[in-house]
Amino acid sequence: MSRITVSKVLNHDDRVAAISVVEQVFQLEKQWITSAHEQLPQRSEKNDDCSWFLARVDDRPAGVLRLQYDASLDVPEEYQVTFEPGVDPEVMKKQGRYVEIGRFMILKEFRRHPRIALRLMRIATQEVLEKDYTHFITDVFEAEEHSPLNFHTRVLGFEIIGRHMLGELQCCSTRIILTLDILHMYRRVRNSRSRIYRELTDGMIGLLDRKLSAMRL
Repeated sequence: MSRITVSKVLNHDDRVAAISVVEQVFQLEKQWITSAHEQLPQRSEKNDDCSWFLARVDDRPAGVLRLQYDASLDVPEEYQVTFEPGVDPEVMKKQGRYVEIGRFMILKEFRRHPRIALRLMRIATQEVLEKDYTHFITDVFEAEEHSPLNFHTRVLGFEIIGRHMLGELQCCSTRIILTLDILHMYRRVRNSRSRIYRELTDGMIGLLDRKLSAMRL
């Protein structure tokens, strides 16, 4: 595998590269949006609650991931959400601070290399923990050909909490709502010898252990 780098989108060149990924995947391939440029507004005080990350393979744009901080758990009524038995959004609000993972995509030519997605998740997780957030929440399409549902649930440990049919993207597949308690996941896999989990937590062991210790106090 070639050299993989991940950086936060902070300058013009990175923004242009990220837009090119969104355009190729979500606009041209999937046809879920009509304009890639609208997905990445110019940075300003108005969008500091949002972070984009760009993965490159040998300096070629390969994938992106967006974080939306303080994600609302109040889902619009028109989305027609049904939650799993026992799931209560009001209880969830009291249990943690949520960040939404969205616009998570890898170019078709790189999709057989899971390290790209893992590197994006690692950098995103580090920023989330440093900002004292505790949980991820995301939607994935159930029946879409390249759905990351199995990757999220089997590899990362996300849990299904609900479903809905409507959303921002122009896709007719059912949306699966997933959440991840980050420290719970780390506690579960911290002694694992899996290369996947070593990749996911590389360079963050000290930060994760400090968060676990603080949680016990």
